[in-house]
Formats: sequence, structure tokens, C-alpha cells
Amino acid sequence: MGAGIGERGYFMRWSWKAAAAALVAGTVLIVGSKWSGGKRLQPENKTIQVKRGDLKVTILATGVVQPQNRLEIKPPISGRVEEVLVQEGHSVTKGQVLVWMSSTDRAALLDAARAKGEESLSRWEEIYKPAPLIAPLDGTIIRRSVEPGQTVTAQDGVFVLSDRLIIQAQVDETDIGQIKLRQEAIVTLDAYPGEEVQATVDHIAYEAKTVNNVTIYEVDILPNRVPEFMRSGMTSNVTFVVAVKSGVLVLPLEAVRREEGQMTVLVPGSMGGKPFAKTVKIGASDGKTVEILSGLNEGERVLMKTLRGDISQRKQLWSPFAPGPRRRST
Repeated sequence: MGAGIGERGYFMRWSWKAAAAALVAGTVLIVGSKWSGGKRLQPENKTIQVKRGDLKVTILATGVVQPQNRLEIKPPISGRVEEVLVQEGHSVTKGQVLVWMSSTDRAALLDAARAKGEESLSRWEEIYKPAPLIAPLDGTIIRRSVEPGQTVTAQDGVFVLSDRLIIQAQVDETDIGQIKLRQEAIVTLDAYPGEEVQATVDHIAYEAKTVNNVTIYEVDILPNRVPEFMRSGMTSNVTFVVAVKSGVLVLPLEAVRREEGQMTVLVPGSMGGKPFAKTVKIGASDGKTVEILSGLNEGERVLMKTLRGDISQRKQLWSPFAPGPRRRST
């Protein structure tokens, strides 16, 4: 088995793709009979050559941006907030003061002193210092839920702190065997589809979850650099790079078929003879092209079934947006 998808794992995917392709082909033929006045398009063998090309084998998954460590910060005492020193999006360091606040006793004492005048207030402010609320670790403030003058208790969350943003992807159990730590991944956000974020696999869950009757594993993706536009809660698409191969022998996926437990291709007979099946060994596939490990050489000819018909008719049949035939007025 070469790097990427082996024959067994590859063919499991190939089989359902082939079934789907057959269903689509059948639908096209039925619709084609209506659009072409009852003349169905006929399958024919198209000759192609084995050539060298590049393959990039990937696995697709969806995910959500979220903090790797999300920490809700609560005040150490109940009382009144006097001053808030940070905003959402600010980066803070461990030990940095986020809020100055008065305990319930200090707040009552300062209010009484304020009624007596500025001199009394200044005196008690000097004697009775406010209490700080400090950051417990380095990170970014992703939520602020407090304003100066607000009364809070020790059970109220006033900030949410994130140490770093990651993407948590859901990978199907049939694909999880191909995901490795520090594997390359490419992330695109639904909110910014034109921006690609380079990332690596940071953690693979040891326990599976069932989502909509599908067994999945959660995989943490760590961006190489967190862009400014990335926000917690954003939906993302993750492309895991399983294998990259250059200059290998390739054929279209449709040219390969399974017969009696073996992968075969149809090759022309010599001197115009009858075509025959030839056994090949396959390697990686990107869903459209498949790697040929053995059984064929570069430049050899292979037959692949296609539909025969007028070019303009085929274009119309394959276009999902093509209009149907117009009715004649009577």
C-alpha cells in the first residue's frame, strides 16, 4: 500500500462514488431521451493514455472556532466596580489588573464620606484601598460583562478569557485513521471564504461521539497564525492534507473498476482485437484521479466508457441550469 489511501480503504470510497455516478448517469440518460426526441445517448469507449501527474489527497471536515482554554473570570469579592481597565479583544498577561473594585463595606463607607465632602472622600480613599481583579493567565479578553459603577457578586462572571483560538473539527470515523498529529491542514471560514488559514493538527480525541447517528472524533486544529478577523464561534471548513505526490502515473477514477476482488482497467486488443481487462494496483486518489502503482506503463492506452452524442446536446444534458425544450404553440 502506498502513502495515502490503500486499495481496500480507497475502494470503499470508490464504490459509493461509483454508485452515485451510476445513478446520475442513469438520470441523465432518461432526461436525455426527452430532450433528444427519444434518441438516447449511447455509451462508447474513449481512449486515454496513462500519464504522469500530481496528486493531493485530502479529507474534508467542518468545524467551529473556539478557545482552546475558555476561562470565565469572577470577582474575588462582592461589591461595586470602580474602574474597568480592559476591553474585548485586548491581550492581557498573567497578573495584570483588569478591574479595580470596592468591597460592599468600602463602597458604603465611601458613599458616606462623599456626602461629607471631597476632603473626607479623599481621606478614606487613601486609607481604604480598592481590591484588584487580576488575569489568571496570558490570553485575550473575548467577552466583557461589567461596567464601572456596577454591583457584582462573587458568583458573577465579568470576563471571559481565551488563551488561544483553535478550530475544533468533526472527523468521521472512516477517515480518522488518516489524521495524524502535526499534520498539515487548511482552514477557511464561512465569513471569509477567500482567506485561507494554514494550520496543523494539535490533538485527536480518544473518545468518539455520535452526531446525527454518525460516529465522529473531535480534532483540534491549531492555526499557525491567528488572523485578526478570526472570532470564537465562526463556522469553518477544514481540509486535511493526507498525501502529496508528484510525477506519479495517474488515470481518471472512472477508468478503474473492480472485478472479482481485483482492480482492473480495460485496454484495447492488439491489431484491432477485442478489448480485455488488465489487473492494476492502485494507490492514492483525490476523488477524480487515481495513482497507478503497477500494471501499466506511461503512455499505455486505456479505454474508458463515455456518452456518445452531439456536442451541443451533451453540454445541454450535463448543465443543471439548462432550460427544458420549448413547447410548440398549437
